[in-house]
Amino acid sequence: MSYPNQASHRYHQSQGLKRKKTTTPVQTARNRNENWLMCGEKSRVKMIGLTFLTRWTPLLRSELIRYGEMAQACYDAFDFDPFSKYCGSCRFIRRRFFESLGMTDHGYEVTRHLYATSNIDLPNFFKKSRWPKVWSNKANWIGYVAVSDDETTRCLGRRDITIAWRGTVTHLEWISDLMDFLKPINGNKIPCPDPTVKVEYGFLDLYTDKDENCRFCKYSAREQVLSELKRLTETYADEEMSITITGHSLGSALATLSAYDIAETGLHVMQDGRALPVSVFSFSGPRVGNSRFKERIESLGVKVLRVVNVQDVVPKSPGLFFNEQVPPPLMKLAEGLPWAYSHVGVELALDHRNSPFLKQTSDPACAHNLEAHLHLLDGYHGKGHRFILSSGRDPALVNKACDFLKDHHLVPPNWRQDENKGMIRNNEGRWVQPERPKLDDHPLDTHHHLRKLGLASEH
Repeated sequence: MSYPNQASHRYHQSQGLKRKKTTTPVQTARNRNENWLMCGEKSRVKMIGLTFLTRWTPLLRSELIRYGEMAQACYDAFDFDPFSKYCGSCRFIRRRFFESLGMTDHGYEVTRHLYATSNIDLPNFFKKSRWPKVWSNKANWIGYVAVSDDETTRCLGRRDITIAWRGTVTHLEWISDLMDFLKPINGNKIPCPDPTVKVEYGFLDLYTDKDENCRFCKYSAREQVLSELKRLTETYADEEMSITITGHSLGSALATLSAYDIAETGLHVMQDGRALPVSVFSFSGPRVGNSRFKERIESLGVKVLRVVNVQDVVPKSPGLFFNEQVPPPLMKLAEGLPWAYSHVGVELALDHRNSPFLKQTSDPACAHNLEAHLHLLDGYHGKGHRFILSSGRDPALVNKACDFLKDHHLVPPNWRQDENKGMIRNNEGRWVQPERPKLDDHPLDTHHHLRKLGLASEH
């Protein structure tokens, strides 16, 4: 019997367990289909209540990990290196995105990359190259839209459209960048009949701002998502579909905001009257809006499941003093204040202190790390139950971008890096940064789909 590493081997020995057999792609897809039925039209309502969390199953775990890995792909594909002239971009073209990350077994194809303008006042979120000649002075890659391929769609029984948003992988300084100030959501041209529905100012600007002089962010992130979703829902109009949005950290806020926008705009409603299910799998996300926003997004039928580590500070922000945990009468009095926030959906609370793999640390970036959250999901069996790894997922992934595993597992911290920092030797024997294929920007039919949505007048 082989184990992915010594940490996994020792742990399974100590628990007297055999490693779970690897499932085939077809078995995995069947599991996904069963899980979709469990969370389908009739029982998806249970995501709003406690019933959802008491029905913890291996199928639900696999779904959460799958979408978490699609959010993690945003970090693994992002160029963080300030000494790269492509810093701030995606390292892979969309047609080979999952192949380049070794994720072809997920059964999805990226249809569009997403960009945002770095003119927004979130300096710790955006990354820029130190070199004078760069791919863009104003844009950053912030995620992608993907759709399930034909084989996965047949096994799932539906065409799943997934939107994944990039967050912040290590540094948490972006929290201090937030203005902690609520703004009416309809003030940025997002439709909402209720002017008291408000969201955090920085999240809203990141989602709606653009720079028409930039090739990559001449359309806002909002316009990019809505136009691509319009195209895909028209392309697969005769099929059963679902819309799933995922993100970690700041990406979780964008996931919640974009889910609301899709539902409020009515983009999920097909011409034959079908309403496509819109779901959010949020990982370690901050609060996004006020209590009226919470009420509005839930009344629109958007299902939100928030996975959090109780030791993480990010889900406690913003709204440190006035939030959903305050007694309702007091929260009612604070409703009009610009810093009174409420979480949306259902929370799945994990605790990294329950994992025998992880060491005690005062580093807040460890508690916030997405790979650590996926590790905790793998060992979670319900509140009060013993932590036992279930899927064979390698614990070494936790240390990919942090120092969280106990030292006796012999996994070095921050071990994931490009060979020679991406440098290659050219035909002349000199070490250089290689040129990359032309970066994907926007499909030519973007304006066409925006016009159908009634948004083209903004250009």
